[in-house]
Amino acid sequence: MNISLLGKNALVGGSSKGIGEAIARQLADSGANVTLMARNEDRMQSIVREMDSSQGQKHQFLVVDFSDFEAFQKTISDFFKSNTVDILVNNTQGPQAGGALEKTVADYQEAFDLLFKSVVFTTELALKHMQDQKWGRIINVASISVKEPLNYLALSNSIRAAVVTWGKSLAYDVAKDGITVNNTLTGYFDTDRIAQLNVKKAEKLGISPDEVRSNMEQQVPVKRIGDPKEYGYLVAFLASEQAAFITGTNIPIDGGLLKSF
Repeated sequence: MNISLLGKNALVGGSSKGIGEAIARQLADSGANVTLMARNEDRMQSIVREMDSSQGQKHQFLVVDFSDFEAFQKTISDFFKSNTVDILVNNTQGPQAGGALEKTVADYQEAFDLLFKSVVFTTELALKHMQDQKWGRIINVASISVKEPLNYLALSNSIRAAVVTWGKSLAYDVAKDGITVNNTLTGYFDTDRIAQLNVKKAEKLGISPDEVRSNMEQQVPVKRIGDPKEYGYLVAFLASEQAAFITGTNIPIDGGLLKSF
């Protein structure tokens, strides 16, 4: 099967590193014109220079701060005045770790703006072009914690669950327009985010971050954590014509970690 996204415009959130970067690079490898979207301008400049453009693609980047919704709202609105998107990958940095008893109402509001409002607002702007052309792909990067909550990620558990159920509702409404909406449920991947969480977990448990990582690897049936490139492969498929009959799904990418189904 040859996945070709030639002529498609993709917008990828949180794409200056980690999973978002891997997704952006794979979409470019598959022929799409990719717009990166994150805070780190220098890093995005470097990635754009490195991304595959052998099929005549044009890549660009958009500097945004997902944690400042008002500023994000203005920046993304300006972007859509002169750009259209065929493939939208909704992905942001995660909120602060911590248990339910550690978080306040204000913390939940901040997480809601970061993880939910930014996703819904961006999707609303992208949908008009998708509906006009009767084709579109929306992929929401979520977490396995929406099915099996992690007690040290109360904010992420709660708000990402809202994104997933919203995505399911949206999938039903736009299916007639040739638009698919799918949620990817992220397991353990080799990213800066995991490394940071492991440091905090190690402090609480009184062990080393290496021990935390080793324990994490042992929990996964395939006995390793994921390479972000593997995430890119899944998203490229979901963005393709070959995935036209897949919509409204929650797809774990976790090496078999989830025990539920």
